[in-house]
Amino acid sequence: MNLQDCRALDAQDPLRALRDLFEIADGTIYLDGNSLGALPRATAARVAEVVTQEWGRDLIRSWNSAGWFEKPRTVGDQIARLIGAAPGTTIATDSTSINLFKVLSAALRISAQRSPGRWRIVSERSNFPTDLYIAEALCKDKGWELVLVEPHEIAEALKDEKLAILMLTHVNYRTGAMHDMAAVTQAAHDAGVLVVWDLAHSAGAVPVDLTGADADFAVGCGYKYLNGGPGAPAFVWVNPRHADQCWQPLAGWWGHDKPFAFTPDYQPAPGIVRYQCGTQPMISLAALECGVATVLAAEPHGGMAALRRKSLALTDLFIALVEERCAGHGLQLVTPREHGQRGSQVCLSRSEGAYAIVQALIARGVIGDYRAGDGAGHPDILRFGFTPLYLGFEDVWHAVEHLRQVLESGEWRRPEFNRQHAVT
Repeated sequence: MNLQDCRALDAQDPLRALRDLFEIADGTIYLDGNSLGALPRATAARVAEVVTQEWGRDLIRSWNSAGWFEKPRTVGDQIARLIGAAPGTTIATDSTSINLFKVLSAALRISAQRSPGRWRIVSERSNFPTDLYIAEALCKDKGWELVLVEPHEIAEALKDEKLAILMLTHVNYRTGAMHDMAAVTQAAHDAGVLVVWDLAHSAGAVPVDLTGADADFAVGCGYKYLNGGPGAPAFVWVNPRHADQCWQPLAGWWGHDKPFAFTPDYQPAPGIVRYQCGTQPMISLAALECGVATVLAAEPHGGMAALRRKSLALTDLFIALVEERCAGHGLQLVTPREHGQRGSQVCLSRSEGAYAIVQALIARGVIGDYRAGDGAGHPDILRFGFTPLYLGFEDVWHAVEHLRQVLESGEWRRPEFNRQHAVT
């Protein structure tokens, strides 16, 4: 594969026009959409409209006239189309951490009611830390136990008769490894265990079918592959069979059945609406809606299946070019090669200089990121995300060429690339 071949692939790409939906600076190859999605072209004008017209001109009337009050449900239904969820089962609200606290608390209550002898939660040791922190705090509060395992130990962990909840991220943030959601969920249910899925690195990146997998609970992020902007609202999905079984712990007025009745007692709304808490951020929801629209724009071209095909082609190419053109420089592939086990990112490790190499690439306009290891079984990671909406095959070629030059020249050893920033 050479540069001309990559350009030919771009010329044949049915999704190529979708790149025009985004503002990406000339000379930038953006391989960090798995951390923060690129800015949609429509977002700035839409946010300005919300600020100047809906807020500035129409003021409080916009809660009704602009559909503000229904916006979390409206955007939730749009996200539902990307995660295999039925209308009315997903809501855009709060942050991933807060939503995880809600659904994990609900799962604890449901499990305690039906199986009081179960009091353990199992998760991956390399799960994203906020998930582990939320689970740890809940376990301390409720007298439960959190057990951390490696991915290959999950099947054995399900044999534990004290296990109540399995909490997993569908696509691992460090490695890009992807679980078989349907198979894992079925195995958990066969063992009497509820499953909570984090879709932060899945929604908008890989096909997800929560309904088909018969999942129990799911949360996800709005600012990664959904392109909702920094700190965008997250989303939460609850299987309808669980939605009305219990209160979620943050019983705020937007989760009330009749919030404008202003009753002193809490009466939870039916279904997913009760998973709201306080007043929702309309400006941020407007930006998120623009971001979700960029992903839905792929529907006429084959939708998530088409995005997935291109994602796999991009990541296959990146792996092949790194192994061909950067051989001998100590890079190791961490992400699974098998398509069914890979999300939309490629992660590499190196015994020395991982952080500095990423910083040197960023200085060249090739933007990936770095995730620190634990000094034991999980190494430092050079992480590259592939968003097929705005990345092309020529981008991949040039990214690997920059990586080769950084390694061969040793420029990553320069002091400025080895100074640690607050955000890596």
